[in-house]
Amino acid sequence: MRRENPRLASDPAFQETHFITIDFEGTTPKGASPEPIEVAALGIQHAPGQGPVRSGFEFQSLIRPPLHAPVTALDTKQSGITASDVAQVPGAATVLHTLDVALPARPKMLVAHHAPVEAGFIYRYRDHCPRLADTRLICTRLLARRVWPGLPSYSLDALLAHCGIPQPAHRHRAMDDVTVTAALFRALLTDATRHHTLHTLGDLVRAAGITPRTARPTQLELL
Repeated sequence: MRRENPRLASDPAFQETHFITIDFEGTTPKGASPEPIEVAALGIQHAPGQGPVRSGFEFQSLIRPPLHAPVTALDTKQSGITASDVAQVPGAATVLHTLDVALPARPKMLVAHHAPVEAGFIYRYRDHCPRLADTRLICTRLLARRVWPGLPSYSLDALLAHCGIPQPAHRHRAMDDVTVTAALFRALLTDATRHHTLHTLGDLVRAAGITPRTARPTQLELL
């Protein structure tokens, strides 16, 4: 008799994993890397009979950018964050260290839409947030391509519309964006389970996982 493939929700590794959805807003200084001006994180985990639900973990903070990367009028137009909003708040090193210390201890993965952007912010401040920097990311953009192939666009706005998830009140603010990204992730996991697209946490990682740069071998290690 052929065994049926297991359901994702039945995988013990998936059940034990605390997923931390994370989002940054940032500035894009000319000739330099983007710098964060806000971060938010929201925990979700599997609950028997309910699927992925909020775990109770939340974090949110504005971030003062360095002098070479000030908040511009264009940044304010997109996010609503002004230079005065971030003038007296801590810098990225302090904020990300605080988030790092606050992270739950149990097995976790980060979740973000177009996750390489979030990975870049974290990697630049890796010395101040080593736990974040060593945590694998799940990219909802990559996951959507696996679960919903053939869509005309995989932008966050397009995927929210595809799922019928309402636009947040303040799009491009970190907590609003992280909340709808968590809702998108739940919708993706629900469809992946319903249609048997993914069966284990390993399948999820292979479909949409991004290995943190701190875990990648350096050129010297490859020699």
